[in-house]
Amino acid sequence: MTELGMTLSLLVLLFIFLGSGIWVAFSLLGVGVAGMALFTDAPVGEVMATTIWGASNSWSLAALPLFVWMGEILFRSRLSEDMFSGLSPWLTHLPGRLLHVNILGSGIFAAVSGSSAATAATIGKMSIPELERRNYPQKMVIGTLAGSATLGLLIPPSIILIVYGVATEQSIARLFIGGVLPGLLLVVLFMGYVVFWSLFHPAAIPSGEERLPLGEKIRRSRRLIPVILLIIGVIGSIYSGIASPTDAAAVGVALSLVLSKYTGTLNRENFLAGLLGATKTSCMIAFILAGAAFLTVAMGFTGIPRMLAGWIAAMQLSPYALLGALTVFFVILGCFLDGISVVVLTTSVIMPMVEQAGIDPFWFGIFVVIVVEMSQITPPVGFNLFVIQGLTGLDILQVAKAALPFFLLLLVALALVVVFPSLVTFLPNMMGG
Repeated sequence: MTELGMTLSLLVLLFIFLGSGIWVAFSLLGVGVAGMALFTDAPVGEVMATTIWGASNSWSLAALPLFVWMGEILFRSRLSEDMFSGLSPWLTHLPGRLLHVNILGSGIFAAVSGSSAATAATIGKMSIPELERRNYPQKMVIGTLAGSATLGLLIPPSIILIVYGVATEQSIARLFIGGVLPGLLLVVLFMGYVVFWSLFHPAAIPSGEERLPLGEKIRRSRRLIPVILLIIGVIGSIYSGIASPTDAAAVGVALSLVLSKYTGTLNRENFLAGLLGATKTSCMIAFILAGAAFLTVAMGFTGIPRMLAGWIAAMQLSPYALLGALTVFFVILGCFLDGISVVVLTTSVIMPMVEQAGIDPFWFGIFVVIVVEMSQITPPVGFNLFVIQGLTGLDILQVAKAALPFFLLLLVALALVVVFPSLVTFLPNMMGG
């Protein structure tokens, strides 16, 4: 069978597995086994055992369950309430007023959770009832939350950046630093859109917000101090070179437990629920990574990535054309799979093409995460849409329609990162990462 025939048959098999509801990890393992058994003479069992052990026995991967646990602890704390109280007094004069709380709150929570869905759920539980009670337009409340919650994938410590770093052997600390400027760019774009929308729809934004003296604003902002200290402790220790991402994750868990205790939300029930939630999520991700590692090795034995890289080279696509095609591919794939599955599923096949085209794999990691952010608010399987649907009870298409402007803003950010790659590389290069 030709290499093209092998590729098509394995792709069909993968979609059959995924469509039948088999776990993503089992689907990846199954396709890898089929590829090696049918198209190579390599010993499947031995290769599978050594590959899965190698993928599981990674020090970089140790940061993953710790950051997930940190997010689970904070998810059950009073953090979103403190952020709303601390941020809202400063935003009453800005066009859009308290709609910006969704964006800034999501940005702050993203810097301590690393999860898009957790960001949407935590901020949404507090902000949606509060903003609707004050008669803010529902479409903008939902849209700002859906869009800005995707920041959880990009602003470090991002779980998906850890996954990409492990899967492609890139420096996780460097990826974290590279995600900072694009993350801030998205915050500026989202807030800018809210300002312009509010200026053109002044009647839609309720007036009469409470005006507080400066002293009261500062007093209320004190509730932000613990979470700011947590961000400085975790991210600052990585950026300064004091700690590795894994060390910083351990510090983050300890500080999160202290913060949870300080806010009075740390009890036996919450502690065990957070630990169990982190265990389930981490096991799922680690299992998917193991399956993807085996599929990567299996694809190497079949020669498919080499053939695809040669095919792309023969087409003489420019790097921009390749990135455009990959953007469409990732967004479509993201309609059916969660972001982590998209990354681990495609790296074995995509990376040879990317390197063949002369694209920096480190820069490409941030590019991929922004595209995966877009897929988080794309129906039918945009995870943020599901979370917000659960919070509001609205139809998922209504939620998707509200999120559409923010999808387009993510597309703008993606274009800016492509045109100005230094947005990703400037900080890591400056800090010698």
